[in-house]
Amino acid sequence: MISHLKKRWRRMAAGLVVVSTVALAQNEARSKVSETGAPEPMVVDIRIAAALQQVSAERIRANIERLVSFGTRLTISAQDPAAIGAGRGVGAAREWLESEFERYAKDCGGCLEVKTDTFTEPAADRIPQPAEITNVYAVLRGTDAENAKRIVLVTGHYDSRNSDTLDTKGDAPGANDDGSGTAVSLECARVLSKLKFPATIIFLTVAGEEQGLNGSHHFAKMAKDQGWNIEAVLNNDIVGGDRSAEQDRSVVRVFSEGLPAAATEQEIRRIRGLGGENDSTSRQLARYIFDVGRTYDAGVTPMLVFRPDRYLRGGDHYSFNQQGFAAVRFTEFREDFHHQHQNVRTEDGIEYGDLTKFVDFDYVAHVARLNAATLASLASAPASPANVHLLAKDLENDSTLTWKNSPGGSASGYEILWRATTSPEWEHVEKVGDVTRTTLKLSKDNVIFAVRAVDAQGHRSLPVVPLPER
Repeated sequence: MISHLKKRWRRMAAGLVVVSTVALAQNEARSKVSETGAPEPMVVDIRIAAALQQVSAERIRANIERLVSFGTRLTISAQDPAAIGAGRGVGAAREWLESEFERYAKDCGGCLEVKTDTFTEPAADRIPQPAEITNVYAVLRGTDAENAKRIVLVTGHYDSRNSDTLDTKGDAPGANDDGSGTAVSLECARVLSKLKFPATIIFLTVAGEEQGLNGSHHFAKMAKDQGWNIEAVLNNDIVGGDRSAEQDRSVVRVFSEGLPAAATEQEIRRIRGLGGENDSTSRQLARYIFDVGRTYDAGVTPMLVFRPDRYLRGGDHYSFNQQGFAAVRFTEFREDFHHQHQNVRTEDGIEYGDLTKFVDFDYVAHVARLNAATLASLASAPASPANVHLLAKDLENDSTLTWKNSPGGSASGYEILWRATTSPEWEHVEKVGDVTRTTLKLSKDNVIFAVRAVDAQGHRSLPVVPLPER
């Protein structure tokens, strides 16, 4: 037994040495790139890199298979004690999810607060009579009193459906839609609960998505009404990498809104006047994910899609967008619609149904790593600078930006980002140190600016695009 443990520790130590060596090499390369003024990838945090190695495709597979085993997880399916005891229906799935989060909490010494958000949804088109809906989630509370008020969140929906959204009896496996996204939330909770972060992370699973985004709508409104400071929402919906010949398993799409759903008329006029249609907080989050993707080798590259969602479709990130939160959607590159919202059957040689055999579990693990790296990076970083402004009182070719210190006190300095108005990504960076005002020899008329906070370890906040100050 002792010999076995020694071997295990040697393997773990060797793995950490590899992570540290790779991280040092990557960080040295980035410091050279930064001298050119181009934005370098983030500094690799070896704790985060080591945590990503713990993401398991086999655990993800087991979780998706367990979700499928409940037969149907339709939101309006049975959730009475008999159905739960028989292991069928949305109620049984809910109970299992809660027990999984509780298991992770036990493994980390009670670091997770496991909670439920239960409410009654009134009758509607896809809900023939009032239905009880429960969101299940776990909270990894931040370690810093001030920064713990900041929240980053990952979510997937655990309900499923077949061809008929009112069919409570027929099987609806929902392996990809959205067992895969639920598995991402679970795996992020299992892996990241072993670490501590200054800010808070919420691992959420919602129901009611297929009936009309009911669960996420209720949760997002609750968060808004209670004044939660949610900085980022990562919604994973259909991230199973469907095993079709045309699938590209090297990328995952990241959808983000441009014009904010919660914008007032006055805000819309300001956005149009400044040409800020491509600079919503959700777009900044998407760009942050891209930055994370080129920093940590998750195994999949984020493909930024600058639109709220796919044609004729919607997802739970929209519920958070409606409440004014930055939220994006992760979805596989190419969906096979024969394997979504379909009864399990074979017709004319075509297999229909959202079955486990069509899911690529390695791909889901890659997506989970990208999510975990993003959550950990944001939860480790200082808060974004506050009250960022661009002086616009006089006609001049220089540009002066001002801001207030990042709340929470963990920032050690600030960086100015800018790009051409036609560029989708940040192209330049200027480190300005621990100041709250700087002037650049650049015309504000020609570029888009942003300011971000950086801590002593190199963790970066989300960037903030300045408002004009006249």
